[in-house]
Amino acid sequence: MRAPGFWWRSPPSALAWLLQPFGALYGAITLQRMRRPGAETGIPVICVGNFVAGGAGKTPTTLALASRLSALGETPFALTRGYGGRLPGPLRVDPAQHGPGDVGDEPLLLASRLPTIVARERPAGALLAREAGASLVLMDDGLQNPSLHKDLRLAVVDGAVGVGNGLCLPAGPLRAPLAGQLGQIDAIVLIGEGAAGEHVAAAAAAAGKGVLRARLVPPADIQAQLAGLPVLAVSGIGRPGKFAATLRAARVRLIGEHAYGDHHAYTAGEVTALITEAKAKACRIAVTEKDMVKLAPLWPAAERSLLLCVPVALAFEDEAALDALLRECLAKTRSGAPGTAQAQ
Repeated sequence: MRAPGFWWRSPPSALAWLLQPFGALYGAITLQRMRRPGAETGIPVICVGNFVAGGAGKTPTTLALASRLSALGETPFALTRGYGGRLPGPLRVDPAQHGPGDVGDEPLLLASRLPTIVARERPAGALLAREAGASLVLMDDGLQNPSLHKDLRLAVVDGAVGVGNGLCLPAGPLRAPLAGQLGQIDAIVLIGEGAAGEHVAAAAAAAGKGVLRARLVPPADIQAQLAGLPVLAVSGIGRPGKFAATLRAARVRLIGEHAYGDHHAYTAGEVTALITEAKAKACRIAVTEKDMVKLAPLWPAAERSLLLCVPVALAFEDEAALDALLRECLAKTRSGAPGTAQAQ
């Protein structure tokens, strides 16, 4: 699905204000749920969520945290609901056996980098991860889900759009009022630049929450390959504009863009149309890693040279501050002291 455009307009539009009473009710119910205690599973749980509906960069953040935690000697497992997949779990994702229709696109991407569990029931998924050898769980999404106790709660914020018009669903993108959600997190991860993101960062700092700044960058070899290359940008993510901005920053010649809804299920007909367009425009087709897991099985082998996957990695400005936050969380959890997530 694609987020309505009026969500991101500030000040809020007339339609947003018309829907605001419903948003106020939705937000109040969600915030009440967030405050419920969750089940303990015996290993630390670090939640990577966001304040709003739609994409903000949770999966790249989860992957970056997994890398940092592995460097600290941990064995992290990712835990995700498996949006778009038919299997409820709990199960360990196997890219050799599972497809996007089974577990969703993001779990397949996560599983290519670290052990990943899909579970509609998060506590059961965390227990499976523990039994499989996890020293901790990285919960991808689920900040508003109260079923599992969280020892560290990080909210990812897209610097370009922040929290949009500041209203709750369906009037705006927020899942609950920002002030209330700030009381239920430990720090924000601000990805990229923008006045909207700085507004959220200021609110977080005023509430005594940490602000970790980061940016999404393609690997150096990919950036070198992209420079001057004519490409057609194709993406089915929460914020397609973010992918196009990444390509422009890599100095591509952007011939055109096709932005599908988040978690879009591509068809063979769409693949044929994209190949035809790319040949007519003498360009390559640049896609995200998340889209690649769905497009690769549909793409004709003879036309594979047209397809260019553009991975991105999250680079934190202050890795020492991130490591300190992670170490503090793990030390408190394993010492038996109240976890960071219980400090509010």
